[in-house]
Amino acid sequence: MSQYLVGIDGGGTSCRARIRDQHGQLIGEGKSGSANILLGVETAMTSIVDAITQAAAQGGLSASAFADMDVGLALAGAEQKNAWFEFMQVAHPFASIVLNTDAYGACVGAHQGDEGAIMIAGTGSCGIYLADGQQHVVGGREFPISDQGGGAVMGLRLIQQVLLVQDGIGQVTPLTEHVMQHFNHDIDQIVSWSKHALPRDYGQFSPAIFQHAAQGDTLAIAMLKHTAADIEMFLVALNRQGATRICLMGSIAERIKAWLSPPVQAWIVEPQYDAIEGALMFAGKPEHNLY
Repeated sequence: MSQYLVGIDGGGTSCRARIRDQHGQLIGEGKSGSANILLGVETAMTSIVDAITQAAAQGGLSASAFADMDVGLALAGAEQKNAWFEFMQVAHPFASIVLNTDAYGACVGAHQGDEGAIMIAGTGSCGIYLADGQQHVVGGREFPISDQGGGAVMGLRLIQQVLLVQDGIGQVTPLTEHVMQHFNHDIDQIVSWSKHALPRDYGQFSPAIFQHAAQGDTLAIAMLKHTAADIEMFLVALNRQGATRICLMGSIAERIKAWLSPPVQAWIVEPQYDAIEGALMFAGKPEHNLY
C-alpha cells in the first residue's frame, strides 16, 4: 500500500478529491471542474490532478507526493467500456488508479461496502444496487438520452417550456421570466447557447425550479412532480431487484424525497458515507476496476 489513499468523486459539474494517510487521517480536500470521462478523458484527468493538487496543498504536500498515492476514481461516464479503456491509457503521476463509476463509489460509501442501493440525481442520474458481488444498474446512460430525474434533464425541459411560452403555448410564470431574463429576453440567444450547452449548463437552472416551486409557481411545481415521478420510476426498478434500503444522493435527489409517494419513501435510508469515501475504500484495490 502506498503512503496515501485518494478518493475522487467526479461528475459532469465538478470533481472532488480527498486524501487520507495510511492511518485514515485526513490530509486535505480539493474541488475542480468536470471529470465526466465522456466529455473528454484528458479533461477529466486534468480536473483530477487539479483537485488532488489542491487537497495535497492543504496538507502541506507537493506534487512529489503523487507517486506515493493510490487513487480510487468514482467517475461519471466510466460505465462506457470504450471510454473506460481510453481513460486508463492516459498518463498520470500516481502510484495506481482504480476506476469505477460515480454510482458505484456512492453506493460503496453509502452502505460502507455492505449490500444496499443508491439513487443519484445531481446533474445526471443513476441508480445502482450492490448485492452478492453483483451490480444492478438502472439509468445512467448520460444526457440527453437518459438521466431522467437529473438537473440537466430538468433544465432541458424548462428551456423547452420557456420556448413554448414564447410561442404563445402555455402561461408566463415567474420561472419562465427568470429564464428569459437570464438570456436577455432573446430567443435567438437561447438557440445559439443550446448548440454548445453541456449538461452542467442545463443543470444550472434546477435550483431556480426548486426556489420557484416553493413560491407556488405552477410550472415549477409541475416540473418537480415530473422529476419526482422519474426518480420514483428508478426506485421502483431497484426495489424489484431486491433493494429495500436505498439512499438518495445528489443535489436533486436529496431535495425530492417529500415529493415521492409514501410507500417509496419507506425504502429511503440515510447514507453512512459519501462517494469520495467509497472511492477511498477501493483505492489501491484493482479488483474494484469496472473492466
